[in-house]
Amino acid sequence: MPLTDTAIRKAKPGASTIKLSDGGGLQLHVHPNGSKYWRLAYRYDGKQKSLSFGVYPEVCLAEARKRREAARALLREGKDPMVERRVEKLARAIAAGNTFAAVADELLAKMTREGRAETTLRACPEGS
Repeated sequence: MPLTDTAIRKAKPGASTIKLSDGGGLQLHVHPNGSKYWRLAYRYDGKQKSLSFGVYPEVCLAEARKRREAARALLREGKDPMVERRVEKLARAIAAGNTFAAVADELLAKMTREGRAETTLRACPEGS
């Protein structure tokens, strides 16, 4: 039976983690401390896996269902949703320029603006 928002709000923590199922692999894990986490249980390449969708109520039931459907679409295409998420995250980081070289260049530029000694700047070769 699918979950309802009321049932989720009323879910009380137990002595151990309680799993409430919405169907299609979507589960809400209610931990003993009262926190509630969305997870998708799925199989890929013969192995049982779990993909986190976030914390309730930050991620509502409708949003968790949308994320489940997107992950299931990837599975139908023969792709592992967890790997796809990591690739997407890495691509965003590279696009944002958060590489070590970019951060190092930014630091050297800042040190130059602050008037650091030339010997300090030479100790940090550019482009390495």
